[in-house]
Amino acid sequence: MPADLAVIGLGPYGLPLAQAAVAAGIPTLGYTTGPETGPLSPAELRRMLSRGFRPATDPAGLGRVRTAVICAPTPRGVDGGLDLSQVEAAARTLAARLRPHTTVILESPVRPGTTEDFLRPLLEKGSGLRAGRDFHLAYAPSRVDPGNRDHTPANTPKVIGGLTPACTESAAAFYSRLTDKVVRARGPREAEAVQLLETNFRHVNIALVNEMAALCHDLGVDLWDVIRCAETKPFGFQAFRPGPGVGGHGVPQDLTGHAGRPLRMVELAQQVNGRMPQYVVQRAAALLNEHGKSARGARVLLLGVTYKADLADQQGTPAHEVAIRLMELGASVSYHDPHVASWNVLDRPVPRADSLYEAAADADLTILLQQHRTYDMQGLSVKAQLLLDTRGATPTGAAHRL
Repeated sequence: MPADLAVIGLGPYGLPLAQAAVAAGIPTLGYTTGPETGPLSPAELRRMLSRGFRPATDPAGLGRVRTAVICAPTPRGVDGGLDLSQVEAAARTLAARLRPHTTVILESPVRPGTTEDFLRPLLEKGSGLRAGRDFHLAYAPSRVDPGNRDHTPANTPKVIGGLTPACTESAAAFYSRLTDKVVRARGPREAEAVQLLETNFRHVNIALVNEMAALCHDLGVDLWDVIRCAETKPFGFQAFRPGPGVGGHGVPQDLTGHAGRPLRMVELAQQVNGRMPQYVVQRAAALLNEHGKSARGARVLLLGVTYKADLADQQGTPAHEVAIRLMELGASVSYHDPHVASWNVLDRPVPRADSLYEAAADADLTILLQQHRTYDMQGLSVKAQLLLDTRGATPTGAAHRL
């Protein structure tokens, strides 16, 4: 069966889209642009293959689809901006095979203007076709929340912004096969700015509660109780919770400097969130000192080294910097994570605890960095000599909380 859809890039944005498409009965070609292919269990892959999914590294099939969605990752570059090299490679590969009447959609996180000013020229030059006349071009924020079983592509509204009204309607017709609601933006720049606002909203609000965490600790206030009470307000408040840092693939973007108006709030949020691993280590050293122990030579067990609970993804995880800073203080660091079989820091393997309770009982300090559902925090709080909970997962008084 020929593919109707090509998903270019099977990383954190492309893989969920491909899964949603095959679940909707759309024959889908998954073109791999690099080593970013997301984790698929053999059972999940068999299920997708049985429903019409075809993984491919040969780009020839890109010229035989009606819709192509570019989902290449855009990590932070050395200059602090987004690295568009994989988007560029995907665009050049697609352009060489682009046929008239194809709908091309970009889902990668980018700054406003990228679809028109960066992607469009690449596609037009490589294909000899004109966007908006010979093929449709649009942008759609990915809106992926890995591991979230309540909000899936099917029940999450999809924002679409096309180069022309016809481009918007073509992209909307495709996404209406996947989701219950399609929201039409005025154009691709507006749709790109939606992604910018949503990502920055998360980071700014996490930065606020991270600052509140440090303030409440100094004041002897239980922040977690404050949040519990505050979230009962039915308007004007959305609960965010502190943690050891902010990981994930959604990079906070202060990319408006080219327009002469930088996002100062985002700059500050990045600074606050970037300091959290250091703050966690400071709290850890202070706790050890309060109990008559030095960080130098202390046995420290890190629980959960992924960026998000119940996932194996380590993209941007704050656990990495926490481990480095502890090692710099002379601590002996080990870890436990049911989703990570091996873990390297500074190109050296970190010892993995096989028996969780025994390791917690043996460690001078146990630090919960990620709250996987398999962790029994009540039991761990009893077994651990000293427990620092950065996620508010333990009962009040059972551990030292961030």
